[in-house]
Amino acid sequence: MSSPRRIASAVAALALAASGLVVCQSEALALENGLLRTPPMGFNNWNSTHCRADFNEAMIKGIADLFVSKGLKDAGYTYVNIDDCWALPSRNSAGNLVPDPARFPGGIKALADYVHAKGLKFGIYTSAGTKTCNTAGFPGALGHEQQDANLFASWGVDYLKYDNCNNQGVDAQQRYKAMRDALARSGRPIAYSICEWGQNKPWTWAAPVGNLWRTTGDISDKWSSMIGKAQTNRGLAQYAGPGHWNDPDMLEVGNGGMTAAEYRTHFSLWAMMAAPLLIGSDLRKASDDSFTILKNTDVIALDQDPLGKQATVLSADAGRVVYSKVLSNGDRAVALSNETSATATIGTTASATGIGGASSYTLKDLWSKATRTTTGAISASVPSHATVLYRVSKAGGSATRYEAEAATLSAGGTVDANHAGYSGTGFANGANALGSYVEWEVTGPASALTFGYANGTTAARPVDVSVDGTVVAAGVPFPATGAWTTWSAVTKAVSLAAGSHTIRLTATTDGGPPNLDYVDVSP
Repeated sequence: MSSPRRIASAVAALALAASGLVVCQSEALALENGLLRTPPMGFNNWNSTHCRADFNEAMIKGIADLFVSKGLKDAGYTYVNIDDCWALPSRNSAGNLVPDPARFPGGIKALADYVHAKGLKFGIYTSAGTKTCNTAGFPGALGHEQQDANLFASWGVDYLKYDNCNNQGVDAQQRYKAMRDALARSGRPIAYSICEWGQNKPWTWAAPVGNLWRTTGDISDKWSSMIGKAQTNRGLAQYAGPGHWNDPDMLEVGNGGMTAAEYRTHFSLWAMMAAPLLIGSDLRKASDDSFTILKNTDVIALDQDPLGKQATVLSADAGRVVYSKVLSNGDRAVALSNETSATATIGTTASATGIGGASSYTLKDLWSKATRTTTGAISASVPSHATVLYRVSKAGGSATRYEAEAATLSAGGTVDANHAGYSGTGFANGANALGSYVEWEVTGPASALTFGYANGTTAARPVDVSVDGTVVAAGVPFPATGAWTTWSAVTKAVSLAAGSHTIRLTATTDGGPPNLDYVDVSP
């Protein structure tokens, strides 16, 4: 229970109510433009061309053609985006940006129309500064936000990447909010990518500003750069969700600087982290192996899962890293990633993922496509710089879920809905007091109880678990989850006979129990 926050909110609500205002309490909202409810998938030319002459109209049309002919569109890739160097170095007499006629002789609107005719979407680039990042000094949008947003809308732009160069020291939030507001007034839905490089911790303020935000500097096509971006981004899971995503930069798959195993790790980790999947290689030159990686629909499904959960790190031991991602149907994705220079055995358990108890589990390897069953162990021998990626599902009898809204709470407890990510219609927010409890009536037989919970404090919230009035597990810790919107699970083995039973969790400290979402009763 987040008692100090709830008390403060209640005091504020009472004060406002006294003044005649109606108060609606909620979390800070994400940017509600209705876009990017799953991470964007598409293409951006920068990683493969930078500002070279081969970045031109023919290339972009060729990429759009390949999206259709090679099945990338069918796999979910939608956006064909151009990066820096598309414009002339000066605005025209009306103050408008002018496409470079050498690179784009047909203009940007005609190019966007070509992309749209393929059933795809078109993206463009500029910077939240007086100039863009290239040394040629192409004009940026600082002070021209509405003019440029209107121009982009008139061309049929669907996506804007907004960089951070030459910003003249103007506050980042001010600059990025100005373009957000300009896009909203442009009359066209335009997905908004904040490319601020993580300098001002945009994950802490950008959810109501943009649809995604860079958490890192620019990626390069080598292992050390890619894995460094993953290491920075993986600790920010609590900030990502539908319509607002952490962005560790574009994909390097196919550019030639990493091995096939490293590129599979790259693609696996980006999918696990619900990151944008923006192809950064020139697909006109890409190998069959590159297309195989980019079109792995089992891996793409993790990235595009509608629940929108970024994976969390279950363990990280000297470069042997285990990630777990909650999926919308109750499955878990597990990545066993080896950052070391030698083959290593890496493992975890089904219980540690919070999937809930079952007699056995099915593991599908999303790269080899092999399947096997396990009673709980999830382990593999993983080569250097490789990643084994499993989808984990219950293979035994299904658990029965009892939601928090069906529970009984001791005095002072409430069923609330002010922290996102719970199942059902709410969660049990028990009173902050020793002896505070949450209780369910369930039906056996059962061999395990799995409790979904969140604990936004920095310390564990221990409880006694009792069945029919008898404590069967004392002082069970519910560790901190990092935020009240980050949900996890704790599973306890039990032996319940057939019939009705009362399950009670009782706080053993004056902090009360964690916020409780459900109990899964597994046969």
